[in-house]
Amino acid sequence: MALVEFKFKPGIDKQQTEAGAENRWVDSDNVRFRYGLPEKVGGWASLVTDTIVGVARKQHAFVDNDGNRYVALGTDKFLLIYFEGQLYDVTPLKATLTSATIATTNGSPTCTITKTAHGVAVGDIVQLDSVTLPGGTGFNNADFEDKNFQVISVPTTGTFTINQASNASGTVSTGGSLSIKPYEPVGPREQTYGYGWGMDPYGNGNWGEAAAASDVTLEPGLWSLSNFGEVLVATILNGKTFTWNSGISQRLTTRASTTTSNFETGSNPTKTRVSLISPTTRHLIHLGTETIIGTPDSQDDMFIRFSDQEDINTYVPTAINTAGTQRLQDGTKIIGAIKAKEVILIWTDNALYTMKFIGSPFTFAVEQVGTNCGLIGQNAVIEIDGAAFWLSPKGFFLYDGTVKSIPCTVEDFVFDNFDTTKGQQVTAGLNNLFTEITWYYPSSSSDYNDKYVVFNFGESPGVPGGVWYTGTEARTSWMDATTYPNPYATKYDATANGTFPVIVGQSGLGQTTYFEHEVGTDQVNPNGTTTTVTSSIESYDIDLQSRQKDAQGKSTGPKVAGEIFLAVRRFVPDFKTLQGNSKISLDVKRYPQQTSTVSTHSPFTVNSSTTKKDTRARGRFVSLKIENVNSSESWRFGTFRLDIQPDGRR
Repeated sequence: MALVEFKFKPGIDKQQTEAGAENRWVDSDNVRFRYGLPEKVGGWASLVTDTIVGVARKQHAFVDNDGNRYVALGTDKFLLIYFEGQLYDVTPLKATLTSATIATTNGSPTCTITKTAHGVAVGDIVQLDSVTLPGGTGFNNADFEDKNFQVISVPTTGTFTINQASNASGTVSTGGSLSIKPYEPVGPREQTYGYGWGMDPYGNGNWGEAAAASDVTLEPGLWSLSNFGEVLVATILNGKTFTWNSGISQRLTTRASTTTSNFETGSNPTKTRVSLISPTTRHLIHLGTETIIGTPDSQDDMFIRFSDQEDINTYVPTAINTAGTQRLQDGTKIIGAIKAKEVILIWTDNALYTMKFIGSPFTFAVEQVGTNCGLIGQNAVIEIDGAAFWLSPKGFFLYDGTVKSIPCTVEDFVFDNFDTTKGQQVTAGLNNLFTEITWYYPSSSSDYNDKYVVFNFGESPGVPGGVWYTGTEARTSWMDATTYPNPYATKYDATANGTFPVIVGQSGLGQTTYFEHEVGTDQVNPNGTTTTVTSSIESYDIDLQSRQKDAQGKSTGPKVAGEIFLAVRRFVPDFKTLQGNSKISLDVKRYPQQTSTVSTHSPFTVNSSTTKKDTRARGRFVSLKIENVNSSESWRFGTFRLDIQPDGRR
């Protein structure tokens, strides 16, 4: 018998068969590669005791002039601020509606609010104020005062309904008085296709015919978040732009608005796809915006408008300012944009452009640098030291002065199980602690992000196809460790109910948990309980290679893959680090397409004191699986040795 050492290349290869991916790993979950070796990822712990109502899809960290750190979180319904372990609701409100009345029905939680031309829609959030109830409802004023409700239905332009937390004890036709503070609506929780009359442009299709699924896309609620010094600038996808000033004394109880302590966006376009602050020059740039400011119907998805330098509220070009406009040509709409050192990178659904400050009279020069490389979603791109990495409907791309396709050893696996119709839900995250770019995406069996794919750019040089790995953890937004020492991420659960902000009498809005990553080994929940983070990695099907040997035992003849059977008697594990236990499984096959059978005594429990494990296995192929299934476990694998010998050809 002889101990044979097996070494594996870093990364996962799913482009080959399990037998053909020689010296590679073929599957993984919650595993990363570091110094060429696989290891379990770090754990994560909840940052706050509350869970967030709805799904969060954007984070942006910034610091005020006093050194205070903030994170802005944009969800499908709210704009929140995270500050010193607490969440604050700073979502902008529309104009207050006064002198509304309320009606109740005995035994029902549903209340009807009457207000002429209220302008709210199903799903909107409203805050009620100055509440004086009529007699006989069974409710108290405090049950409504300064409380948030979701609009359940809109029977007429003058009425809408909400739900209380309990049933009314009396029927009141209408009466009392209250004020309505509607939240600025953001958008749907998920990207969907629209159907039905009125969804298509005029003249499309036949009368009475529903719009085709490919004709109309309802984009999810998204935010563009950036900062103008200590002022947060927030734009709703296809909506308005607002500011929130962290430099004022009552900042945490002050909502974002179009006028915030001398920082105004009241003269900004009212319908914009994406916004950002230009690097160094401090222009506020609106992309996919109105050709006539204040006229939403004039929105052109390929039109760009930028403010005067250092003045985010001036857009009319003059001889003494740098405001202006541009329009892109290749594509149907602008998808996203990021800052990259001295330029801005702008993606349409088909092309990539650079936008560079050149000064008067043109202010910015726009140049197309790539085609057939469009961005799949607004948040599906990461910038690193001036280079951009993004996910396109056509694969993975890099721009470092020229556009390049990134070879990927898991590309078919990702796209074969990727619901690309929900591309706007994709979020990319950089974890510079481990040189990882991760794209979280919705699989074909999920409405929300449930899978991920990682490109490790630090491990990739010298590895054909790069170092890629995949898994099943769901995240809807990610923020790298810059302002804070560890990455922050959000996880959405559509089946649970968030606790912040409080929405009275309503469930089914889902919940987002806010996590700090690379903390411990497991998941620490908002209530303090712990959930095990499991991990696993599987090797290719290792075959016994029959070769002619010289006197020194070196192979001299051609290998004959899978020609003879292999007998495994024992294995010797090798872990760089091992906390708690790990499980190792050996699966054997006679033929590549045959279902694996586990070896005797498999799986084996291994700890830091394990020197060897005895087994009995026979076949032409054997594969290795490493996993952990219990809490407080972590591992980093090294090499692997099998005690094997030829065991005949039949």
